[in-house]
Amino acid sequence: MGSEKPGAVNVAELLLTAEIYNKNENLNEDDLPPRIRKHYFDPSVKGVKRPIYVSNVDVEKIYGLQDVKSVIKGLPFVDLEEFGSQLRLTVFDIGVKWFANQSSAEIIRSNPTLAYFYQNYNSMDVSYDQVKRANRPLSADREWIEAKIKEIASEVKDSEEFLRLVQIKSPEDVRDRIEDLVLTEEQRAEISKSAKAIEHREYLRSVGLREIGKLLFVGPPGTGKTSTARALADWLGRPLVEVKLSMITSQYLGETSKNIDKVFEMAKRLSPCLLFIDEFDFVAKTRTSDEHGAIKRAVNTLLKAIDEVSLVEDGVLLIAATNHPQLLDYAAWRRFDKVLNFPLPDLEMRRRILDHVLGRIDGEVNNLELAELTEGYSGSDLRLVVREAVLNALLNDRKRLDQADLLRAVEEFDRRIADHRRSVAP
Repeated sequence: MGSEKPGAVNVAELLLTAEIYNKNENLNEDDLPPRIRKHYFDPSVKGVKRPIYVSNVDVEKIYGLQDVKSVIKGLPFVDLEEFGSQLRLTVFDIGVKWFANQSSAEIIRSNPTLAYFYQNYNSMDVSYDQVKRANRPLSADREWIEAKIKEIASEVKDSEEFLRLVQIKSPEDVRDRIEDLVLTEEQRAEISKSAKAIEHREYLRSVGLREIGKLLFVGPPGTGKTSTARALADWLGRPLVEVKLSMITSQYLGETSKNIDKVFEMAKRLSPCLLFIDEFDFVAKTRTSDEHGAIKRAVNTLLKAIDEVSLVEDGVLLIAATNHPQLLDYAAWRRFDKVLNFPLPDLEMRRRILDHVLGRIDGEVNNLELAELTEGYSGSDLRLVVREAVLNALLNDRKRLDQADLLRAVEEFDRRIADHRRSVAP
């Protein structure tokens, strides 16, 4: 990058982004890189107002740079207006050429606004469409989600009571990652299909395929149903609206049927988003009960709401999860276009889970032997075993594990499970 001071490229990126964005009305907030967009986000409009101005403070906050005045001394195309400390491009073309010569292709490939301009500049190898697809949209930002929730809450009566029903998270607040999960080929394929369905919603609408994007995850506890749903929200860059059906029996929730409707309305207004309904077998428990007529009405409301929500029309990807699929009747099953199994991991999956969980822990262990000894364990069980081994080692002031640590942890886990089964046996 020559002899320019560190940070000069950052200053140029921000100034060029602001200039190009301000002059092109066909660009929108989804064309701004998240860190720039989040800085300029205005809750009153739930977006970024034009024109974008650039000051010393903006550069400092977005890039963490100090002494911006010193940084820009080597940039002949940048001027600093002392009043207000506003930065501006004096000669746009010189700034464009300078930036292109700074080996800044990677920055351009992470900035749709710059890619929009540079894809036609001196045969530069950059595709605006590709960069735009890879960029997190405005609807993924915590700031946008919070502004939308505040807006909805101001319009919905008794919203404080209703919001107890749901957990709403931005993708950046989800800790689960797709790359950290050990999934089956079928699970990965179905996740990929969901991503494609979201990407091609307009096409699916045009060909009349609207009943897409309602998935039911079934399998024993600890097999990754909830983690996968949450990780999918992060991977797709979509808000996550999560609800546990058992919550509708809470004495604090008032009129449950209306609250169920509000959950789906919230999801539609946060569109595009992922709506995750956990403990879906609760439907069966209430439908077979002669008690609690209000709850049964709420469940019927839920099933009707599922019928009426659509990924294609509303931008809502619906995922429900249950540990007890045998409890569901046909009325519940038929609401979903795909049932995805989450079985207990086989030998190879257990080995891969152990490889991943132990990958950042210092030690010398035989994961294949551990996998062979843990038949019937879920992924969650395996993580608990590693947790116990690590904590037991720390009791001895050790941060390095050996095979004996893991074997003892497996024995302790087996003993605890056996004790639990005896305690609950009739």
